[in-house]
Amino acid sequence: MSHSHNKSLLLVLLVALGNNVFGQTNAAGSNPINGKENNPYSKYGLGELRNGNNAPLRGMGNTSTAYTNPYLVNTDNPASYSFLQRTTFELGAIAATRTINGTINGVDQKYKTGTATLSYLSLAFPAGKNGGLSLGFRPYAHSYYSLVDTVHTNSTPSSPIGSAIKSYSGEGALNYAFIGASRKYKGLSIGINAGYLFGTYRNSASLIPIDTLSTNSAFNSQFSSNTRLGGIQWKGGLLYEVKLDSSLVLRIGASASMSQKIKQHYNELHLIYYNFTDTFTRDTSYFVGDQKGNLTLPLSYSVGIMLAKTGKWGFGIDYAATQWSSFNSELNPQMNQGLAKASYKISAGGEYTPDATNIRRYLSRATYRLGAYYGSDYLQIQNNNLPYYGITAGLSLPFKRSLSQIHMAVDAGVLGTTENNLIKQNYIRFTIGASLNDLWFVKRKYE
Repeated sequence: MSHSHNKSLLLVLLVALGNNVFGQTNAAGSNPINGKENNPYSKYGLGELRNGNNAPLRGMGNTSTAYTNPYLVNTDNPASYSFLQRTTFELGAIAATRTINGTINGVDQKYKTGTATLSYLSLAFPAGKNGGLSLGFRPYAHSYYSLVDTVHTNSTPSSPIGSAIKSYSGEGALNYAFIGASRKYKGLSIGINAGYLFGTYRNSASLIPIDTLSTNSAFNSQFSSNTRLGGIQWKGGLLYEVKLDSSLVLRIGASASMSQKIKQHYNELHLIYYNFTDTFTRDTSYFVGDQKGNLTLPLSYSVGIMLAKTGKWGFGIDYAATQWSSFNSELNPQMNQGLAKASYKISAGGEYTPDATNIRRYLSRATYRLGAYYGSDYLQIQNNNLPYYGITAGLSLPFKRSLSQIHMAVDAGVLGTTENNLIKQNYIRFTIGASLNDLWFVKRKYE
């Protein structure tokens, strides 16, 4: 495999379906404006799963299952809506950079990629004394990769046409638009999110014999597929709050999304073309028109506990898991490749506000957050699970004469390993958001 001296073209490991092959990626293929972050692991399953939590929760390591705040929206556990005291509108954006490390022919290689995009959008408000309603939009998964590999007769598996260049590319995303509601009775709150999950994935590959680059005397091949997804998805949650004294509370939370089926549309095309001097011949060797079927999403759940002093501090621990063995695409078998039987995540985090009532010292009214997490990703490449871990920090700055706030969070972590010819990713994600609070549906009083 040839090496380029141009730093924008770097050779990386291509995590192909069970094959030890290497790839070359062009950093120019990563377009922050279009939200395209060149990630080889996003070739598998649904791609990279996205975090739709708001910036305050991200600053706490995404410790969200037992978290409530009267002026913030926790869409990760819909049972939290009952604790809202103000109508709250939230939005946020994320900017991320990723350094991907691999080894090629015993030489360490790496490249950088990045993105910037909208991260979440939500509106929630109290519904009576013990209820809450919410609606929002959050990303679910994202895929973008662009890789090139050289195969030979001695490759595993071997190339049937001699030396050739094989390229892989794909992009797509799943998004979730939802409404949610919750109701509280004494210390127990029950909630549900229900909405529409939708998106499209496009994948393509090509095989070009190297001998034809100058002579144009052999067949070239192109393969492409399109998958369109859409369907109803729901998630339920529970929260139980116990008051230990006048200001100290203990919360226990749980959430779950059962295995669900959404609609899938799929088509596939294989194309062969041939160049001979001034003659160009193209032939469709295989075509599958629009097929309809189901994609089965896996069971996922989380449990958490949080100890908090009202208006002062809070600390929590979460455990979340997903049973990916139940995931299945009826029409696109490639989506079923490279998946682990299960994934899990353990996270811990806390927040601290020095003095929320101190109008003279602005930074005393700010909220500071720290968190950490460790887990195993839902991908299993070449029979290897992919560990990940990271630390987080966050800051919320209040408006001078309002409950509204500006939020910031940073997440620095690692995904994967360079062992067994795999790749390791070091990432930094910066989130900025805002929460705007107001009183709605207040009954006017007349004297």
